[in-house]
Amino acid sequence: MVFLLLIQLAHKNLMKTNKYLVYGRIIAFVFLAISAKTSFSQIKISGYVIDKKTNESLIGAHVCDNVNKNGTITNGYGFFSLTLPNNSRQLKLNVSYIGYFNNERNYNFISDTTITIKLETNNVIKEVTVAASKELPIEQRNEISIISIPKRDLQMLPNLGGERDIIKAYQLMPGVQSGTEGSSGLYVRGGSPDQNLILLDDVPIYYVNHLGGFTSIFNDDAINTTKLIKGGFPAQYGSRLSSVLDVKMKDGNSKDFSSAFSIGLLTSKVLFEGPIEKDTSSYLISVRRFMYDLLTRPISRLATGNSSVGYTFWDVNVKLNRIMSAKDRLFFSAYFGDDKVGFKTNDKESADKYQAKYTEKWGNIMIATKWNHLYNHRLFGNTIASFTRYRYVNTLESESNTDGLATKGNTEFFSGISDVSFKPTWEYFISNNTSINFGVNSTYHFFKPGNVINYSEQQGEAIIDQKQIKNLGALETAVYFENQFKLNVGLSLNLGLRYANYFVEGSQFHSLEPRISAGYLFYKIRINASYAKMQQNIHLLTNSGLGIPVQFWVPAIKKAQPSASHQFTFGIATTIFNNYEFSAESYYKTMDDLICFKEGASYFGTESYWDDKIETNELGKSYGIELLLQRKIGKVTGWISYTWSKNTRQFNNINNGEIYPFKYDRTHDISLVLNYKLSKRVDFSATWVYGTEQAMTFATSKYYMPNISLDELNLQNIYNNGDAQEIELYSKKNSFRAEPYHRLDIGFNFRKEKPRGTRTWNISIYNLYNRKNPHYYYFSNNTTNGKGEVKIMKKSLFPILPSISYSFQFK
Repeated sequence: MVFLLLIQLAHKNLMKTNKYLVYGRIIAFVFLAISAKTSFSQIKISGYVIDKKTNESLIGAHVCDNVNKNGTITNGYGFFSLTLPNNSRQLKLNVSYIGYFNNERNYNFISDTTITIKLETNNVIKEVTVAASKELPIEQRNEISIISIPKRDLQMLPNLGGERDIIKAYQLMPGVQSGTEGSSGLYVRGGSPDQNLILLDDVPIYYVNHLGGFTSIFNDDAINTTKLIKGGFPAQYGSRLSSVLDVKMKDGNSKDFSSAFSIGLLTSKVLFEGPIEKDTSSYLISVRRFMYDLLTRPISRLATGNSSVGYTFWDVNVKLNRIMSAKDRLFFSAYFGDDKVGFKTNDKESADKYQAKYTEKWGNIMIATKWNHLYNHRLFGNTIASFTRYRYVNTLESESNTDGLATKGNTEFFSGISDVSFKPTWEYFISNNTSINFGVNSTYHFFKPGNVINYSEQQGEAIIDQKQIKNLGALETAVYFENQFKLNVGLSLNLGLRYANYFVEGSQFHSLEPRISAGYLFYKIRINASYAKMQQNIHLLTNSGLGIPVQFWVPAIKKAQPSASHQFTFGIATTIFNNYEFSAESYYKTMDDLICFKEGASYFGTESYWDDKIETNELGKSYGIELLLQRKIGKVTGWISYTWSKNTRQFNNINNGEIYPFKYDRTHDISLVLNYKLSKRVDFSATWVYGTEQAMTFATSKYYMPNISLDELNLQNIYNNGDAQEIELYSKKNSFRAEPYHRLDIGFNFRKEKPRGTRTWNISIYNLYNRKNPHYYYFSNNTTNGKGEVKIMKKSLFPILPSISYSFQFK
């Protein structure tokens, strides 16, 4: 009856259209009918799979009953549930998790039981043995368009500046592009970064880059698991169009105190974790900071005498958890992070004694409390209350005194978004082959699109000029149901439905989002297909230019309605030669009601509302083929990925209404990744990436219209005297193609066991053969022998870059 109560609640508070209530009641009735077929006389075994050394939950561990030929996997909190067949009391559990020894044990049960299974890491395996436990063959996994990179693989990859980055690792996978050189952006199957739902401990994070995209906000020391979903989205996920990146933080070691630190060319970081009360509660604190400002500020002050400049970023991750009882667990998660650019000058020796201070900062705050409750062996509940905020601020303060006339000034610009969310969810395990997920997610968005305050003071008289774009609040509520079941004929299905209601400025937007995934095992080949509709109720506007990108989140309104996508996928997966996983997927995705800035428009300046500066009703289309060949076990591991794709956009008022390539349309993308364990103490890794020409809008030619008579025309004089107007000629939008992008990175890890822990030196070389990849193009004017020549030049960002880092993990 829980399903019907949820539907009735949604009807009272959200729905004004009866058809959605009808759909919900039909689905609830079907789910209840499936549940009624299950015999409740069977013995139910439930429990948790954890790390033996730290009590960390192991997410996605495989739990197999070898006697009765049943199996399941642990959920996002390490929980599992198994049902024994009628009249069965015995089972032989084999529990496996990548990077751990298998746990195999015989059990004899006479009643429903809850157990805890502890796995031991195999980090101490001899060098001739396999470096990780085998997981289920890819054809036996009920997954489509899902990628997961184990932490051990992330730690082996070459890194830029000694900083391991999970987002850069996912850029090496098929269907994922990086954007520009060095960027940590995710462009998944033709989408843009704002179309990715990025979750940190189940809470959305709005801005995930540091240093203008050079690295991400995710400190790998604090990460437990990550998962990227590109299609076939489960009904529990919504509010974005293109992908879901689900990042889970570590819970903290509840058995013993441990710590680690790392020093690299980019950042320094430290981590502490340990028990608050042994085996029942723990804490984790991780801090990371960019250190260059500690050098640039004093050096710039010495060089100029009166000015200093600096840039830094920092992250803090906090996690607390407590086992309240056998059925209840509490978690507290928090993240705090900021980027800050600062410039300060104090010219006391000048005539006007000018002083100025410029500060630009942006960052996130995330706070969440979670309660897990085990109602019985079949029903697992999780309730999350959270707050998340992103804000961007820049300020300029100045002061001068000219001929005794004192003047002060202060200008501040602020933009941001804050969310308060409440999300109760449930997982109901009907049988080993059937489960139901359902829940509610209610989020109140508070938008501050832009606020400019100009303050000036002269001779004690103050003038305040404030220009503010109207702040807006919006309520987004969703109800979802999802049924996963397997049939004996090798067919598995995931049927889901999500209803979302978005209320803003007195208007409501309804969305009914069906989700369907199916898999069929044909001999040793798994055939997958899926369809998903997604709706996004917020928009992102990004400033253009070569500097640090600035993001402004704005709500969907009547003029700029919510965006929607429809994605179809089809794929196959199999294991070849015993140790190699091969998968091939094709996808077709359409996107409606996208927005972008009008040509030449900028967010800055509040003379008009933001929705007067945008183009609306954009149509997007993306389709492609993705191939992945992967080896996960042995001394040599890695993968080869290939993507062929097309990605287009269409606006009525851009490019004369004609279809044009999206900015990050690249036809071919190839990634090669090699990890080689040379010995117990040394491992080597290499990555090579290649991408065909990226689309951009660039003037195809230009000429000079002189401001003098034709008989005085002399090109050299025009250049020298500036007596001309420069005219640039453009062809169709994004019709210019940059040079192909390719790069080779290598890295070595040197590990050594010390009496107090493990020491690791990492040496990496970014762009080993010093490829001059284009970052942007520009015109260059050259004058030789009285003749003017215009050339198209490219600017590269990163040459060959060696880096080194040192880390120590205490026992």
